[in-house]
Amino acid sequence: MNNLNILPSENKEADYVRNKLIEFNSIHAPNGRYEEVNLCIKNAEEEIIAGLNSAVCWNWMEIDILWVHDKYRKQGLGKRLLEEAEEIARKMKCSFIKLNTFSFQAPELYQKYGYEINAIIENAPYGNKHYYLIKNLI
Repeated sequence: MNNLNILPSENKEADYVRNKLIEFNSIHAPNGRYEEVNLCIKNAEEEIIAGLNSAVCWNWMEIDILWVHDKYRKQGLGKRLLEEAEEIARKMKCSFIKLNTFSFQAPELYQKYGYEINAIIENAPYGNKHYYLIKNLI
């Protein structure tokens, strides 16, 4: 055990570790799935002005990123992305959607569309809050 080294991982090594965890999880929680669901909105010039990155795991969708370009905020694009993600999650038989956001991002947006605060970590990052939210679909 003294000959072991901790080293930074490259992408292929990180993928290997992720796949080994998925393999382990499959033994303990069968019928698992992991499918990325990524959406974007483009303007007339084909520039990405908003997007949502998520994944469906087992019976839920996990939204990792929702972003709207500053110039296009307050125009309903975040709502459209959330609605589309929810429709996809329902079609994929998800029971709930979960996500996290910071106090300086959009916790109110998510609450407005039915997400409930599940947990808050204070002072993360310093002087702010880190919110964890969930929306039940069934």
